[in-house]
Amino acid sequence: MELNEKELEILSVLEKDARIETADLAKMVGLSVEETESILKKLENDKVIVKYLTMIDWTKVDDHQGVRAMIDVKVTPKQGVGFDEIAGKIYRYDEVQSVYLMSGTYDLSVIVEGKTLNEVANFVSQKLSTLESVVSTTTHFILKKYKHDGIILEQEKKDKRIVVS
Repeated sequence: MELNEKELEILSVLEKDARIETADLAKMVGLSVEETESILKKLENDKVIVKYLTMIDWTKVDDHQGVRAMIDVKVTPKQGVGFDEIAGKIYRYDEVQSVYLMSGTYDLSVIVEGKTLNEVANFVSQKLSTLESVVSTTTHFILKKYKHDGIILEQEKKDKRIVVS
């Protein structure tokens, strides 16, 4: 689908701030509110805008338990459907947040979330690894996020030591 300049501008603004008021968005891109609403509706209907999301830094919330892992998955693709069939089986699990087809050593990259390390490990050993097309998995537990989807979550703390030479 080819988009015009104004549609691309609107998407660029929304990608940075999905909560922007339509009137403010219209001013930023030089359109009327009605024109902007019409473009938004078109982009939503065409599934270019899939969903409006909020990014939360859960590490700042007391007592929030949660473990995320990136799992590299090597699979044997099936004749006629390639990787799509196994990817579809994987992304239907509630624990799975994202699934990506990758180039390189592994075929799929899967982001999984669970309440505990054990919960994620059990998902990998009991559900993911047992799928027919899955050949192997490698699990990487995410220890800390520094930047996510272009957003820096925590600014570096500057070293304030004075060096005397």
